[in-house]
Amino acid sequence: MIKKKMPSCDCEVIHESIVRRVRKNMPKEEDFYDLADLYKMFSDSTRVRILWALSCHEMCVCDIAVLLGMTKSAISHQLKQLRLSNLVKYDKRGKEVYYSLADSHVQAIFKQGFEHIRE
Repeated sequence: MIKKKMPSCDCEVIHESIVRRVRKNMPKEEDFYDLADLYKMFSDSTRVRILWALSCHEMCVCDIAVLLGMTKSAISHQLKQLRLSNLVKYDKRGKEVYYSLADSHVQAIFKQGFEHIRE
């Protein structure tokens, strides 16, 4: 397999108008940290599998554990992280707790991620 060399810029020209325009619209530093934290939630294959399952249907911990072949404790731990990141929500019905994706934004992020890797 032949690797292509990445092109590099060999000039010393600063395009000040572009830099100013981008800097003017740049989000606050804390927004970048928050976005990085959000994407960290997608860095674990167990969490991604849970999100995929919940993108299909709301589910309880027991169902997710059986689906993924894991313990309820392990699933609960991951669901807590996803909940704290506002990626999933829950609905308690008597003794049962059903989890689902937090909103349509999560569905869109998840769908676009799969579209990207399948290109």
